[in-house]
Amino acid sequence: MTAFPVILVQSTCPGNRQSKGVQFLSNCCLCRESHRSQVWLHFLVLSFLSTYTCAASVHSTADVQLCLSFLKNAIEKSDAMLYTPFVNDVDKNCKMMSLKCYMLELIMVIDEEEIVDNKAECISDFDDKLPKVNSVDCPPCEAYSLRNITVFLEELNNLLNEMTTNQLI
Repeated sequence: MTAFPVILVQSTCPGNRQSKGVQFLSNCCLCRESHRSQVWLHFLVLSFLSTYTCAASVHSTADVQLCLSFLKNAIEKSDAMLYTPFVNDVDKNCKMMSLKCYMLELIMVIDEEEIVDNKAECISDFDDKLPKVNSVDCPPCEAYSLRNITVFLEELNNLLNEMTTNQLI
């Protein structure tokens, strides 16, 4: 009786909460040398797959804007009232803190609306990569006015545009 070798791999990307599993079943019975070359072939394929799965991470505000454009229709279904910092009212030193507020509110909407999409994950990835901010001199998120999702998304895009223009991230 011949047992077929099985290769099971679970990879995770930085900032990703879910592992991605891949299983390969090798069914070559020719000889040991063939088995050895198949193992190397599987290793090579897995290397490319793991690179591909981690390539979707978000690095800039422009990437977040792209994710938002794909998610806009799903997000706009929400009737939630969200804390919305207005760009003109936020001190220059508090821009990063206000962006963090936006990301926390946006993640809440994505969870409540049960949006399951790779683009939704990019919002969480971006939030995870935001630098820790010293919020001592900045107002908390709850200090900002509650606005509907349309105003929220408009102001978020304004902040992202400003940060992209001024290269704050």
